[in-house]
Amino acid sequence: MHPYTLLFLVALAATTAMRLWLQQRQLQALAAHRDRVPEPFSAVVTAAEHRRAADYNRDGIRLARLQLLYGTALLLAVTLGGGFAALDAAAGRLGWPAPWDGVATLTLLALVLGLANLPFSLYDTFVVEARHGFNRTTPALYAADLARSLALGLVLGVPLLALLLWLMTIAGPAWWLYAWAAWAAFLLALQFAWPRFIAPLYNRFRPLEAGPLRDRVDAIVRRCGFAADGVYVMDGSRRSSHGNAYFTGFGRHKRIVLYDTLVERLDADEVEAVLAHELGHFRLKHVRTMVLVGLAVAFAGFAVLGWLAAQPAFYAALGVPEPSPHAALALFVLASPAFTYFLDPLETLWSRHNEYAADRYAAEHADGQRLADALVKLHRDNASTLTPDPLYSAWYYSHPPALERIAALRASVPAAGSAAPVAAR
Repeated sequence: MHPYTLLFLVALAATTAMRLWLQQRQLQALAAHRDRVPEPFSAVVTAAEHRRAADYNRDGIRLARLQLLYGTALLLAVTLGGGFAALDAAAGRLGWPAPWDGVATLTLLALVLGLANLPFSLYDTFVVEARHGFNRTTPALYAADLARSLALGLVLGVPLLALLLWLMTIAGPAWWLYAWAAWAAFLLALQFAWPRFIAPLYNRFRPLEAGPLRDRVDAIVRRCGFAADGVYVMDGSRRSSHGNAYFTGFGRHKRIVLYDTLVERLDADEVEAVLAHELGHFRLKHVRTMVLVGLAVAFAGFAVLGWLAAQPAFYAALGVPEPSPHAALALFVLASPAFTYFLDPLETLWSRHNEYAADRYAAEHADGQRLADALVKLHRDNASTLTPDPLYSAWYYSHPPALERIAALRASVPAAGSAAPVAAR
């Protein structure tokens, strides 16, 4: 066995075993705390709602565990099992010149992997989400979304792949540097295009109507010095009853987006507090920093890919007999998660640091107690578990667990911190 093959198998086994162990810990934590609402939430979350959250998360973990085992077997089949080599040979029969031969292979690979994972997406949407009362997606809407995503992937992905493969072929040893620059330009352009041209393909966005809520939103936006293209309400309820809010875009094309489900469930004070939290991410430069760090990580990734692409052993060790630019790109994307998984807690830790900072910002510029109230409502209505396993959450929770976050938020609001437990109004 080639040393690179052994290294890949060891990394994949370690990653898979760790994921299974963390999932088992989460299942045990959900079962252990299923019948007892944590004290800070006992006045707001009923025992039935707490059990529902535990069951919802349990079903999601069980599905994720099956998908993990299936995905691991599929990865081995595509790489060491010769699946990619077979797809490459099939695409090669088209007789297309470079880089289009590579584009054909990678497009075929993406379609095969997408179809292979489609049953899990269908089960999650129409069984797990529906069982717990969250799904509002109809089969027709699901099919339309799938068609839109496929068309968008072809329109955006094919030219990008062609450009990257062309650079890999003609740009010499430093091709990876030019490829990274092209990738960075693509991502930045996507940030600008998403709110105006892409998101409306999936959802309807209407300006927040005039009224008390709009007045509160406009006031806090001005108070925080935020210039936006507008405040919009998105029809998230077409697909799910989950609620959320987010910012999108850059420069003059920034938009504040509120899910209609969030606007329906929270009062004006709570929406204002949630918006102040999101504004905190902007004012504290979290979004800009995230983009820059992402580009830096991509730079390192392209540098590693540039080195691996020049190693014939890299291809042979992963089941591909003939080196090629598109094989290097595919194998790197397929194999790298097995080696980077153990770095995920660092990203989670950084994300949580930013969430705490945005909460403090919200407490300074709005009502921190009402933010706490809103978070309790969102955790309850979204059936988020209040009692996750600490290690599982350290890997997968980009936001702090509810108990820790509410405690930190209330500590930043002394007057509210000495009051009775948080209660939804």
